Amino acid sequence: MHLNYHFLKFLCPALKGSLTGKRIYECFSQNKDELVIGCSDGHNQIFIRANLLPVISALSFPDDFKRSKRNTISLFPNIINQEILDIQVFKNERAFWIELHKGTRLVFKLHGTRSNVLVYENGQDLPGLLFRNELKEDKNILFKDLDVNLDLSLQKFTELEGNASKFIPTLGKIPRRWLKYKGFPEADLQVKWNLLQELLDILDTPLYSIVKEENEYNLSLLPENKAIFQSIDPIVACNELFRYKVVIQAFEKEKKQWSKTFEDQRKKAISYIKKTGAKLSEIENEIAPSQVADIIMANLHQIEPGIEEVVLFNFYTQENQTFRLKKNVSPQKFAESLYRKSKNRKKEIQHLNENLELKEKQLEQTEKWLQELEAISHFRQLKEFVKENHLVKHQKDREEQVPFKRFEIDGFEVLVGKSAKANDELLRYFAWKDDLWLHAKDVSGSHVLVKYRSGITFPKTVIERAAEFAAYYSKNKNESLAPVMYTPAKFVRKVKGSPAGAVMVDKESVIIVPPRGPQEED
Repeated sequence: MHLNYHFLKFLCPALKGSLTGKRIYECFSQNKDELVIGCSDGHNQIFIRANLLPVISALSFPDDFKRSKRNTISLFPNIINQEILDIQVFKNERAFWIELHKGTRLVFKLHGTRSNVLVYENGQDLPGLLFRNELKEDKNILFKDLDVNLDLSLQKFTELEGNASKFIPTLGKIPRRWLKYKGFPEADLQVKWNLLQELLDILDTPLYSIVKEENEYNLSLLPENKAIFQSIDPIVACNELFRYKVVIQAFEKEKKQWSKTFEDQRKKAISYIKKTGAKLSEIENEIAPSQVADIIMANLHQIEPGIEEVVLFNFYTQENQTFRLKKNVSPQKFAESLYRKSKNRKKEIQHLNENLELKEKQLEQTEKWLQELEAISHFRQLKEFVKENHLVKHQKDREEQVPFKRFEIDGFEVLVGKSAKANDELLRYFAWKDDLWLHAKDVSGSHVLVKYRSGITFPKTVIERAAEFAAYYSKNKNESLAPVMYTPAKFVRKVKGSPAGAVMVDKESVIIVPPRGPQEED
């Protein structure tokens, strides 16, 4: 209710007592959508601090405010040295105005996400200056139209059939919730009228309380059993609410975001460790592909053409065993593929063990961060925690400015598309005809570009590593091995009307690699 008419009608007289007779000696902004006005009478000073961020609009009136030496800009030079003569709230409106001695009027329009400060000069009825210039419609607000007259008679209430929101649009969420709790929606007209009069009596003799609701701090003028702060002084209540909303709430929000980030990392790590551990156990316990190939080759005479399953004697275990064959592939060719697979088996097991060890270390680190984060109670600690652990929060913001992640492999720059739409942008705006383009075969995934270096042929190790990236950033991420196609970017084209990320490849080669991303990725 801190932007509510029912609060402003008490705040303005209190401000009038504190500000009348003082002169404005500075007006500046050093944070986006925050205006600071310094006032003094030569002995005492007070600041008007208006935070008009769309996510948090709030006012405070501190006795001291340290202006930054950098990133600050002076505003509204025409109001400097003007004396404050009066402060008034507009009738039934979420706005108030400050009258200065040269006929200038400052209007604080407190409309939530569309809050603004308007300057009316020389008694003009239209504002000459706005603080938030992007709210262009504010230039058409007539000063005389800001007062709103309401008919609060029983006759009008009856005509509106007891609709409280239409009868008194200024009530706001907390008073309407009080009416609902009192049974207002189901009551008859007379009971509704009585409840409304009771509410207005409470709002006319308020105790200012700060309450926390769903991780947000709000000001209430109603009796509150769970108030975390209470005062009979509207300026004190306003200052305290500003501290809770702008400082404490912002800290709690950022801490919660970090906590969620770490919890997500923790869940992913646990899931990965479980799946990878199971896969590793399965591979280590299953019969080696080379042994299956040996058995097939030793029993070719028993295998009928075209069958997909056969019972053969396993001379390694000395038992009969059922073996599945590959449809439309001869036993000899199938055995050859098993021998090739067996060669990669040792490499695959080593790869899985390395990933498992890395993920276990990441899990240990994440759990340590979660414990440290739990003990943090203010912004300074949180900033030190982020800095000490190299958790550069703005790195993601910087990355989001381009459609790709950027890596380096043996001196070659590698770009990985972030999404289907980003894949299109990567190909259209960042690919050169001689760059190497890679993509996981037959599944959705990121486009990968290895940037061409003049006169240098792409080394096989670079192609393999980039292919591992392409497999990792695809639907085949959790496979042991995955096929990846690669070709110069000049052979990749976008077909008009095709879905985002879809392309035609005119010429390609295929390499089979284990999906493996950079170590710093999940």
